Amino acid sequence: MNNKALIVSADGFEDSELLYPYYRLREAGFEVDIAAPAKGSITGKKGYEVQANLALSDVDTAGSCGYKALVLPGGKAPAALREMKEAIDIVTDFASSGIPIAAICHGPQLLVSARLLAGKKATCYASVAEELKGAGALYEDSEVVVDHTLITSRKPDDLPAFSRELMKQIL
Repeated sequence: MNNKALIVSADGFEDSELLYPYYRLREAGFEVDIAAPAKGSITGKKGYEVQANLALSDVDTAGSCGYKALVLPGGKAPAALREMKEAIDIVTDFASSGIPIAAICHGPQLLVSARLLAGKKATCYASVAEELKGAGALYEDSEVVVDHTLITSRKPDDLPAFSRELMKQIL
């Protein structure tokens, strides 16, 4: 089985929003790459460290490179990542390839910066809702919202529904 998934994050990620999907994907037999601004350790808001095995600039999205999903955890990481061309390029490459993108909490900020939300149903953390609406998203305050290959959720409490819908798309 050559199933691969990519998680894009940076320092300040919401720990559970990276770890829960990471382990759920691994449990389902996926090889999971974690990409960050630089290869090496990144630290979550609650202090959990994970190893990014790829720098953003090393991610090869040509022909989707075997990836079946992109996961964008929340926390403070998306605010930093959305300023990085490499991160936006990864998001737009996945979207144009039709590969599922799952973004939770502040993760949808990357979708805003990649200009992918106009006319799409989506949700996010409450403080980001106006930004999503301003980007043309059809905002819903629900634990998980699916619009074709786009999966969004609001907060850590929504992780079971978020992961369930992600797995439906890729298994």
